[in-house]
Amino acid sequence: VSLWTALSFVISAEGLIEVFGYEGRGVNVSCHYDQGYENSKKYFCMNDCGSSDILITTKQKNKGKYSITDDKNNRIVTVTISDLQSHDAGKYWCGVTRWGKDTYSEVKLHQCRHEGSVTISCPYDSQSINKLKFLCRGNRPSTCRQQAVITSSNTQNGRFRLSDDRKSRIFTVTISSLTLKDSGSYLCGVQRNSGFDVFSAVELKVKGERSFCLC
Repeated sequence: VSLWTALSFVISAEGLIEVFGYEGRGVNVSCHYDQGYENSKKYFCMNDCGSSDILITTKQKNKGKYSITDDKNNRIVTVTISDLQSHDAGKYWCGVTRWGKDTYSEVKLHQCRHEGSVTISCPYDSQSINKLKFLCRGNRPSTCRQQAVITSSNTQNGRFRLSDDRKSRIFTVTISSLTLKDSGSYLCGVQRNSGFDVFSAVELKVKGERSFCLC
């Protein structure tokens, strides 16, 4: 089920709420709760939801870039995050205070941008500084290096450009002139002498000719 709003769009499936918001804009996160908890405190948190992880509660209404409302008639609590930035992407929780154990709804926030290019960041460990780095499409590690769209031995390949920051141990791949066909799964790879290359997965979702989301 998909719901478009002026700020974002939300997909809810089997308890997981996925929210897509655009950089620099606000995004709404709406969570439903059970009947009988209309007067209970609700809160929005991250990590393990410890006291230091709670970002805002219904007793605060506004806190920094967060605001919260509780529609008790429809039993929906909505958190608005303003000025969305890349570091805001990640996993959150909507919590409802209950006797015994609180209940939670998991939220995954994706940060999107309006641009014609995207840069994929791929971290690696200190043992891989001088190793071959590469990026491939799909999710098959066994054939990734052979089918790589770009490698650190050939840093420019059409719309793909690879840069390796050895000090930070991160290599990046920039894809320019994005199209809808660029959507899909990618693997960041590092060649290892053991024969077992190391990979990290990236999902790229292009929403329009100049709009994309990294997951």
